[in-house]
Amino acid sequence: MTTTRRDFVRGSAALAVYPPRLLPAMTSLPTRKTELWFSKPASRWMEALPIGNGRIGGMIFGGVSMESIALTESTVWSGAPSDRNINPTAFENLGRIRELMFAGKYAEGGDLCKEHLLGHPDSFGTNLPMATLQIAFDDIAPVQNYRRSLNLDEAIAHVDYTQGGLSFHREIFSSNTDDALIARLTCSKAKSISCTISFAKLTLPGKVTTEGDDTLILRGQAFEHLHSNGKQGVEFEAHIRLRAEGGVVTSREESITVKNADALTILVVISTNYGGADPSKRCTQTLQALRHKTVTQLRSAHLEDHRALYRRVAIDLGTNPAAEQRPTDERRKAVQSGGADPGLSALFFQYGRYLTIAGSRPNSPLPLALQGIWNDGLASSMGWTDDFHLDINTEQNYWVAEVGNLSECQSPLFDFIDAMRVAGRITARKMYGAPGWVSHVVTNPWGFTAAGWGLGWGIFPTGGVWLSLQLLEHYRFTADKQFMKQRLYPVFKEAAEFFLAYMVQHPQHGWLVTGPAVSPENWFLTPDGKKCSESMGPTADRVLVHSLLNACIEASTTLGIDEDFRAKAKDALDRLPPLQIGKHGQLQEWLEDFDEAEPNHRSTTHLIALYPEHQISPAKTPALAQAARITIERRISQPNWEDSEWGRANLVNYYARLLDGEAAHKHLIGLLSKAAEDSLLTYSRGGVAGAESNIFSLDGNCAGAAGIAEMLLQSHEEEIHLLPALPSAWPQGSIHGLCARGGVQVSLSWVAGKLIYASFKSKLGGTHKVRYGTGTTQVSLIKDREVTVRARSFNHG
Repeated sequence: MTTTRRDFVRGSAALAVYPPRLLPAMTSLPTRKTELWFSKPASRWMEALPIGNGRIGGMIFGGVSMESIALTESTVWSGAPSDRNINPTAFENLGRIRELMFAGKYAEGGDLCKEHLLGHPDSFGTNLPMATLQIAFDDIAPVQNYRRSLNLDEAIAHVDYTQGGLSFHREIFSSNTDDALIARLTCSKAKSISCTISFAKLTLPGKVTTEGDDTLILRGQAFEHLHSNGKQGVEFEAHIRLRAEGGVVTSREESITVKNADALTILVVISTNYGGADPSKRCTQTLQALRHKTVTQLRSAHLEDHRALYRRVAIDLGTNPAAEQRPTDERRKAVQSGGADPGLSALFFQYGRYLTIAGSRPNSPLPLALQGIWNDGLASSMGWTDDFHLDINTEQNYWVAEVGNLSECQSPLFDFIDAMRVAGRITARKMYGAPGWVSHVVTNPWGFTAAGWGLGWGIFPTGGVWLSLQLLEHYRFTADKQFMKQRLYPVFKEAAEFFLAYMVQHPQHGWLVTGPAVSPENWFLTPDGKKCSESMGPTADRVLVHSLLNACIEASTTLGIDEDFRAKAKDALDRLPPLQIGKHGQLQEWLEDFDEAEPNHRSTTHLIALYPEHQISPAKTPALAQAARITIERRISQPNWEDSEWGRANLVNYYARLLDGEAAHKHLIGLLSKAAEDSLLTYSRGGVAGAESNIFSLDGNCAGAAGIAEMLLQSHEEEIHLLPALPSAWPQGSIHGLCARGGVQVSLSWVAGKLIYASFKSKLGGTHKVRYGTGTTQVSLIKDREVTVRARSFNHG
């Protein structure tokens, strides 16, 4: 809404606005250094430090005798488009399968699902690790004062040590501005940089050559045999250009040696032929553009670009000076042993934002995959691949983007959804005989929108809707009506057209239901004791279709268009099943009150009604909120609960929405202690989902960061709720620059667990209801003008 100056004065009169001389410096950022640091080099991939520019990634090991940089690029994908993904007998058997499901013959229906509905991933592919660049140093003498760090405010990895009385320093960063990964090696004494640059043994087909004495070139193909036929994938090139200051540079067939240089700068540019690009031409052009830029200029441009995003938010959750003097690995281990270190939680929050910035930019060709833009070679070697999982993981990668003031980092995801919609039209028509578009549980850059290839997880027709709800969140946070009109509504309307045609009436209840479909990865027991996974109308589908139709109604009303379509959407919305409470007091996961076949299972997809959606809340639906709590506690109380990084991150967000700060904090510590490495990278635990060892997954980092934000600020119930789930472990702190829905930036400070003041700045203006504890107040804002209020302003009557 529009707020006049008179409205502002009248609405703010009762807010006890701070006089200017008492206003705290809400815009000044904490001076505390936000960095991860270690006293030894990384000995394995998960100990290395990630850098990225939204496309080119590097894992920095920080070795002394040899530096290793595990290079990745987001489009280094195997596989190819295929017209054989969709089962050709799907549509003709759909009706028969539904009849069996409605008759309670789930096992028989499941057999037909396996035969007729599952997809064919003949050329699905996976993102792959490209190659490891190695810098082998001549001096192998012992070192002292070793320190390896990643400065989150700079997005620069540093390595420092003394050797033979000399001080050596490296800094490595991946620049979005200049489209290159840059390494700088210096020493306190001239003529002391001597090393050989080469690639480690290649794991992908390729060849290394040199061009002149200063350029190393890798040309390869993203071919593999597990997820494609070994002949499908992109071509890629990496050009490594050396700039030695002094010394002698010589090349061999597959390496370049530098002797007695004063300093060395290494420029790494990478490109693929994804989307029809010419990788050789792009690499050449990029290096040409860098030709006259000094390393100081490159570094300055990188810092300005990164900090424009990173410095929007600052956080302080309290201090433990003794803990903060320790290396990050020791801090994490201390927390695992029960130590208090609120600063580590703050660091983890900013790390989630850092990884979002490093992995996803407006000019990124693809959104964040399961491992972001990095790749340990383990996920890509699994049956589930390093792809885009639509049953929670890709969504979680972007949960912190809006609240964490990184809205534009979602741009590549929105572009990806537009492309997925085109492919999804074919799947809707061929598989279901329906208009609109649909995508299931996994997808790739090649347009795979068919059902997955396994029972229990493959037939999830609302996967595309779930991912598309990130568009809705973007609108909620920005209130950008042009975005709603041009980007959101076309996607949502076409998805709704599919579900309006696809859903069928339940013969007993008269409800409109999806199906056959799964509650992703979970199985139930039928009344006769059979273990099944496919049914009609699972709760997760109902939640997502409900959100989809609501969004269509809201958008068409706001835009003043499609009145007839809006009426159809309203009618279907009224006919969806209600959320139900089962015999154990739990939120039912399926339309029928089935027991779980695996009560310890990691997935709780139906709880998306609580978070990230907001169809359940303690205030508006207390009975359902209690049912959600019972569901969580029944699941995690199992002695062999299948914990995972994304599941633990979910718990932080779930309990924050339940306004239980102590439980949310407990599970945040569980995430740090039991699902994060010493590097604070989160992982899918070995022994779960078929993994033999821990495998890095970005989702825990980003969703865990979102959970911390959710504990401090909520805005999903048409009000801005301050400190809704503040735990006793954070008695004092502050946050600057979080975003609330409605285009409002929020900063706040608290002492002894009590709010001191909050500051609001709106991109749009308007009047907003603000809650703290049981009290509320109205805050009227004029665009770009900050208002700060005291805790006593809230009416607790």
